Amino acid sequence: MTEHVEWSEPAPAAVPVSTAVTPADAADAARLVAFGLQPKLQPARDQGYTELLRRYREDPPFARLADAVATGLGLVVLEVSPRAGMAVTAAEDSVFAVRMGDYARRTSADSGDRFLHGLAHLAVAALAYPRPEDLADDGYIGRVSVNGVDAFVRQACRRLEERAEEQGENTDPATDAPGLETAWRIWARRSATGATKDARRLAGSTTGIVSKAVVFLTDSGFLQRTGDDNGGTYRTTARYQLQVRDMAGSAAMAELLELGVVPVTDGTASLLPAEDTEDLELVADAGLPFHSGSS
Repeated sequence: MTEHVEWSEPAPAAVPVSTAVTPADAADAARLVAFGLQPKLQPARDQGYTELLRRYREDPPFARLADAVATGLGLVVLEVSPRAGMAVTAAEDSVFAVRMGDYARRTSADSGDRFLHGLAHLAVAALAYPRPEDLADDGYIGRVSVNGVDAFVRQACRRLEERAEEQGENTDPATDAPGLETAWRIWARRSATGATKDARRLAGSTTGIVSKAVVFLTDSGFLQRTGDDNGGTYRTTARYQLQVRDMAGSAAMAELLELGVVPVTDGTASLLPAEDTEDLELVADAGLPFHSGSS
C-alpha cells in the first residue's frame, strides 16, 4: 500500500530589503532638513518639499535618517506634516539657537532691556494661546496685536504690583534682579509709545519692543501679519503653535498664566491658572523662542 504524502509549494524566500544608506538618501534627508530651516516656506507651494514630506511619512528608514541629520545639526524635530512641514527648533547648544542677548543686540537694544524683550515674547505666546485647549487644538489660530500685547502686559503688571503690595514686598527693587517680578516693574515704568518729533513710535517704548518681537516672529515663520489696526495685527502659524507647545512648561510661562489676566483681544478666551506653580523658579531672560543662556 502506498502512503499518500501531501506536497505543498515551498514558501517563497523573503526578498532582502536593502537598508544601506546611499549618498542620494543622505542628500534628500539633508534637503528636507534644509526645507525645515526655511520657516516661511509652505510645503504646498513646493513640489520637492511635498515629495520629501511624503517620503518621510511612508519610508521609516528615510525618516530616521532625516531625524539623525537634524540631531547632528543640533535641531529638535517638533513635527513633520503637510500643515507644518518639517518643523524644527534649535537645541540650546545648536549653532541655530537664538539667545536673548543676541536678539537684543540685533535690535540695537540696550543690554538692560533684555528682560523686556523676553517678556514681550512670553506675552505674545500667552495671549496667542490663552487656554490649554487652544494650544492642543491643531486647528486653532491665535490672533494678537501690538497694542493688545502691551495692554495685556500692563494689566499683568498691575496684578503683580497688587500681589507684591499684599505680601508687603519691596515695590522698587534693583532693576538687574532676575525674573518677572523685575520685568514688570521695568515695563510699568517705560512709556507705552514714546514720541519722536515726527510722532514715530520709539524703539525703546514698550509697543516698540512688542513690535520688534512680532516682526521677528513673522520673519521666523511663526506669525503672519493680517492688518495695521492696533499697531499691527497678526495670526499664528502651525509652526508657532508647535514652538509654544514645546516651551509651555517653562516656569515664566506658568507664572504669567497663573495671574489669571483676561486677554484684551476679542474677549472670548480667558487665561486659566496653571497647576502646581507655587514651587516654580523663574528663569532669567525667559522668552519664546529663545534659550535662557547669557550669551
